[in-house]
Order: sequence, then C-alpha cells, then structure tokens
Amino acid sequence: MTDAPAPPSTKVTPDDKRYPALSRGFNQRWIARPEYVRLVRTGQEVCAALAEALAGRPEDDPKRITVRSGGHCYEDFVCGDDVRVILDISPMCGISYDAAMGAYCVEAGATNWHVYSHLYPLSGRALPGGSCYSVGLGGHITGGGFGLLSRQHGLTVDYLYAVEVAVVDGNRQVKLVTAKRDDDDEDLRDLLWAHTGGGGGNFGVVTRFWFRDLPEPPKQVLLAGLAWDWDDFTKQDFADLVTAYGDYFREHQDPGTAAGKLFAMLKLNHVSNGQIGLLAQVDVDDLEGAEAMKDFLDAVDGRIGPKSRAMTAPMGEHPAIAHLDIPRVMPWLTATQALNASGENRCGKYKSAYLRKPFTEKQIDAMWAYLGKEKYRDYVNKQALIQVDSYGGAVNRAPRPTAVPQRDSILKLQFQVYWTQHDAYEDEHIAWIRDIYKGTFAETKGVPTIDGQTDGCYICYPDADLNDPEWNGSGQKYWTLYYKGAYGRLQAVKRRWDPHDVFRHRQSVRPF
Repeated sequence: MTDAPAPPSTKVTPDDKRYPALSRGFNQRWIARPEYVRLVRTGQEVCAALAEALAGRPEDDPKRITVRSGGHCYEDFVCGDDVRVILDISPMCGISYDAAMGAYCVEAGATNWHVYSHLYPLSGRALPGGSCYSVGLGGHITGGGFGLLSRQHGLTVDYLYAVEVAVVDGNRQVKLVTAKRDDDDEDLRDLLWAHTGGGGGNFGVVTRFWFRDLPEPPKQVLLAGLAWDWDDFTKQDFADLVTAYGDYFREHQDPGTAAGKLFAMLKLNHVSNGQIGLLAQVDVDDLEGAEAMKDFLDAVDGRIGPKSRAMTAPMGEHPAIAHLDIPRVMPWLTATQALNASGENRCGKYKSAYLRKPFTEKQIDAMWAYLGKEKYRDYVNKQALIQVDSYGGAVNRAPRPTAVPQRDSILKLQFQVYWTQHDAYEDEHIAWIRDIYKGTFAETKGVPTIDGQTDGCYICYPDADLNDPEWNGSGQKYWTLYYKGAYGRLQAVKRRWDPHDVFRHRQSVRPF
C-alpha cells in the first residue's frame, strides 16, 4: 500500500468565505483585493506558487506578488491596492532541531508565540524576540527582531546561521536556495547577511531560518507594571520623568550587570487615556536583579511628585496589567505570557526612532504639548501614545556584522495611534501622529536623522511618510534612515538575487 499523495496547496479566491480574512492583516487600515491567496506548507510549494504567480505575466507588471507571515506589516506593503497575489506562509510553523545543520530550525510562518511555547519547553532556549505573540517571524527576524531579552542577549539576527529562500533569477526562474553564514559562496553569504536586518519582502520568500548558540532565558524574572495619573502631572514632573528614564538607560548599558539586563517600556499616552504607564522586567536569576529593579523604580518613580499606582487602562498593544504595581517574581515563560499581546484588530499608524542620548529639552516640550497638554487638547483617543523602549546593552555588542546598522542607541521609540475601522475621525488620528512626530524632531526637519542625538528608524515599524517631503524635510531618504551605510550592500544583494524587482513595495530595497 502506498501513501496517498499530499493534497495541493490551498488557493483562496474572492468567492471563498475565507477570502476576506486572508486578504488583510493585523492593521485593518489596509485591505487587499488580490486575484487569490495561496497558502503554502513547504519550500517546494512556495516555489510552485511563485512560479504560478509569475507565469505569463510581463516583467513590468504593475501588480505585485506579496508574502504574508503573521500579517503584522504596518503599511500597505503586503495588503495594498496594487497586490495581485498573496503568498501566505503561515501554515509553515514547524520548529525542530536540525542535526545536519547543528542548529534549531524555525519555519518562517511561525510566530513569536510558537517559539516561546514550543522551542523553549523542548530546548530551554529562546529567541530574544518581541512581546507581541502573533507577530510572524518571517518579517520580525528579517528586520532584526528585538524584545524584552535583547538588552541581555542581543537581537534575534545575532544568532541567525542560515536561511532558505525562494528566489527569482535573471531568467525569471524560481529556485530554492540555502544561504549560510559560513558558506564558501560569497553571494550566498551576502544573501544571509541581507536577512539580518534588511527587512522582509525584499529579496525572495523566506521559508526557513536556522539558529545557532541560542540563549537560555532566565528561570525567573521580576515583573513590574505601574502607572501615574495624568491629572497629577506638571510640565516639570513630565520632564523629570522622561529625563530620569533616559538617564538611567544611558548609564546602565553593561549587559553583564543586572541593571544592564533590565528592560522597560514607558507608555506616554495621550492625556485622554488618563494615565502614563511603565512596564519593566529584570532577570532575578542574577542575584542583583531585585536590587536593580528597586534602583530603577527609585530613579524614575522617586524623582517625580505624582504617586504611582496600578494600571487601569489599556496602553497601545498592551492591556491594563493590574496588580503589578508591587513587582512580582514569576517564571520567565509565565511573565512572557502575561505581557504577550497584540491589541485588537484595528486600524493604526506607526512611526519610530532610535535615540543615542536622552531626550533634549525641545523634544520634551514637543511631547508634552502634543500629548494633549497644549495642543490636541480636544482630541480624544486613549490609544494614542509614544512608547519608549529601553535599548542597547547586548544589542550594542553585536558578535558579528549584520544589516542592522543601529548599534549604539540607548532608547527606541514607537509612536502609535489606533482607531476602529470606519471611524469618522481617521484623518484626525493620522494628523495627530504626524504632528507629534514632526514636532518631536523639529530640530532635524521632522524625522530622527542620522546624527549624534538620533539614529534613524526601524524597518519593522515602516512609515511611508518618510517618502514625503511634507513630513520628512531632512533630505535623508527612507533608505538612509532605515539602513544608513548598509544600503549600498543591500542594493548589490538585490541586484544579484532579485534582478527583476519581483519583491517590492513603497519602501523596498531598490536594485538601482
């Protein structure tokens, strides 16, 4: 008796009831209308699906083929009006140890939570990736990938050993290639390097990743979540809070110390939220961990007049995490699950910045004003905020060169605004985030330029406004703000592995 052949990959067309859900992503602002969505399960199915999508199409076809992993692309790069076919690799979510590679293999459709709930229990190891459980690794890893363990263990790409990618060659033929860090072929080494921060949707369809020497998370962490009421703040209190936060992380950058491992997220919500929030986590396998948390909270909370209390309101992508105003020790995986969130499926707009130094006085004045204390006072949106993540530590001690060029920052900013679909005030929400971002970086013509204070933007938080001189008057193009000096090498990889620019979007790597 022979085994029955595997069923063909699934093709979802507009008349299929699954089509509406599969032609959009996390950000409901962008909804595509492709000819079909193809769900694939193996590298061979990816190649067949890609060849099918290319067949009979002219080289200058204005319609795009896009790739969906977890669906968390914040702009219209995957789900847009010009999309003809979506290749959905989410069924490819296997995780295993590959003895031949001497590495852990993670398929590109897996999510952060697959890694935490599958890889860690089986191996005791994890990727130092994001806290949003549903983010797909196909996009997260290729953009660099960071999370609560990154100050302690670096970026996900610091452990990336190999990738398997379906590419389209100069003859428009599809082939599956494996690129390793130590490959004899320089072109393959460059292809691997491009996937250590060059962003998804640029060079081909990633199907598998392999990682070596993955770190072991702490057995236990100390987790804190507290908030302050906006009504209690003076402008000086606000300045003291964000200054103390920046000063702390400027002064604690050694990942060999407990303070250098501590990770925090400061939630500077619009005043209509009612609260400013703070989440923090530290490794308490380190005997100095509890003292580091106390020192951090003393440095930040102890410097201002408002009294801290429990969180009562959702903040961005995190729900209200009550009962953590008194820090609690819990297993690392339990704490990760407590913080794991991706928010409701809703519309959103996002912007980012790397800071090499604490906030300037003018940046603080602008944030205070646009968070509703002087400007946008009549604007009401509890889900409009600036999230200030701690950064640096082990990130700034990269073990080898990667395509992530920002390796000396101390803070990473996420400007976020959310609203529900068909909200009559959508234009106002977008105006708010554009104005607060432009105001915060007014000294550098509206964006965090590559200079001594700021260090550009994060490709995994794409912002199409960087293409627009109305919002980016700096003269530094999006590719400089994302990639700095790495862009020329990324272009060379693009010319070698995607010479027909099959994989493209508004901010993709251009071959020329």
